Amino acid sequence: MVYDSAPRLDEFDVLVVGGGAAGLYSALCLPDNFRVGLITKDTLTFSASDWAQGGIAAAIAPEDSPTLHVQDTLQAGAGLCDPKAVSLLVEKAADCIQALIQMGVAFDLKDGKPALTLEAAHSRRRVLHAADATGRAVVTTLAAQVLKRPNIQVFPETFVLDLWVEQTRCRGASILSQNQGQNQVCWIAARAIILASGGGGQVFAQTTNPSASTGDGVAMAWRAGAVLRDLEFVQFHPTALTKAAAPRFLISEAVRGEGAHLVDRAGERFAFSYHPQGELAPRDVVSRAIFEHLQKTEAEPSTAVVWLDLQAIEADRIRYRFPNIVQVCQQWGINVFTQPIPVSPAAHYWMGGILTHLDSQTTLPNLYGVGENASTGVHGANRLASNSLLECLVFGAQLRSLLLPKNAFEHQAPAISYQPFSKNWEPEAEQIQQWRQLLPRLLWQSAGISREQAVLTAATAQVQQWRQQLMNLETSRFMAQLQPGESLSLSAEAGKFIRQWGELRNLLDIGWLILRSAEFRTESRGGHYRSDYPQPAADWQRHTLVQGDRLWRSKPISEPISADATS
Repeated sequence: MVYDSAPRLDEFDVLVVGGGAAGLYSALCLPDNFRVGLITKDTLTFSASDWAQGGIAAAIAPEDSPTLHVQDTLQAGAGLCDPKAVSLLVEKAADCIQALIQMGVAFDLKDGKPALTLEAAHSRRRVLHAADATGRAVVTTLAAQVLKRPNIQVFPETFVLDLWVEQTRCRGASILSQNQGQNQVCWIAARAIILASGGGGQVFAQTTNPSASTGDGVAMAWRAGAVLRDLEFVQFHPTALTKAAAPRFLISEAVRGEGAHLVDRAGERFAFSYHPQGELAPRDVVSRAIFEHLQKTEAEPSTAVVWLDLQAIEADRIRYRFPNIVQVCQQWGINVFTQPIPVSPAAHYWMGGILTHLDSQTTLPNLYGVGENASTGVHGANRLASNSLLECLVFGAQLRSLLLPKNAFEHQAPAISYQPFSKNWEPEAEQIQQWRQLLPRLLWQSAGISREQAVLTAATAQVQQWRQQLMNLETSRFMAQLQPGESLSLSAEAGKFIRQWGELRNLLDIGWLILRSAEFRTESRGGHYRSDYPQPAADWQRHTLVQGDRLWRSKPISEPISADATS
């Protein structure tokens, strides 16, 4: 790595971090007189949104209503939803759907109207879909719209290392650009920053999330001093394809909504033994049902699976609704028309995140959050299926009225020269790879579907030790010295290493925060299950709040909602 004193890369009115549905729609909703920089970690549209199969929930059917959608969302949220945020989500749903249709999203139709399917914990058919690749249809359309906008500049293959904060106000970000063979660390100034970088599923050994989901936005916001909320609530999707060498490919909730059955080795539909709604109970309930059933019936429950049997669905219906699932299963030797799919739970969605208000503003001036990295209040302790893409749209649309601060750009002091970074970083790279393998295994074992005090305490101590060891590396000390305006030119190998270092730092931070939050909440609720505190507690109908090293409970949530995590 050779030090280069080049100036900041650029200055923008708004910097959007994330190229999924939340980031793309937010960028499109900003006033077109704003100069917008859109940073995407990999290529444009490579995100968890692109992997979303099920669809988008909206109460648009004559037999449905926004009131019912609100009730279902609150019920799934197990007492921790913000009713105002949920009302906003539901009331704006139809407008957002119409906006997508006008942009060209080709939802499946029935009798000339959007076709609607049923998913778990919904009381009505209200999920719009584009076969079983709704996320891809939405993100592809949004990306095409973004590329047409002259006021939006896209930075692909760019990894945001940290937020640039001065006097508790967000001023921009430091980035690692790896686009077109250039590897450079530099700075971007902006009047406002929108974090839309997605979740952190890669902190768990079993996850449906893409490799880029390393919790970057939440980790950066925490290091910058923003308040985080409810980090212990992780949704484990009950049905991820589980086969040797295959990725944990998500088998959409919509498959069960169309009539597929969960069966065990003996062919028994066991889910009804755990909840009266069986396979269509809330996701956390179905995931725990699978977990507990395997504990009871299998000699090696950690590697055992159950099966999703699609034979109750007509073959033509399967081909029409789930072509992507059919194709992926075929790639791994599974004929879904004659064979059940081996499945098991995997980390899927993070309900917690950066605390945001109805206007998507965080607690840090000039910093906003949209999508999975934000805690808007709509998901509570357990997200209702297909509300996530809707949340990206509704809260991205809130940025239409974004007001920019004046006099945000000020000349920086001249760059201070540092010694070139040591070229002997290979030993550190080996250590980083080792931590990257150990951390997800530890989190899966200690903060996965079932949690317990002693295990959480030990894991928290271990992750804290790894965090301290990482910060003592020469790379960490060197990167901490870089000041706004300073730049590094890197080799391709060094650029790859710096990204690995940055992702590990984020994973260690969010892993530590998840463990501490899970240890702090001494009850079971929604996506957080404690075997030593298996019931919800009325006194815990509160949010877990985090800022820096401090954890505390919010005031009791008003307008109490049933805290029964199995309702």
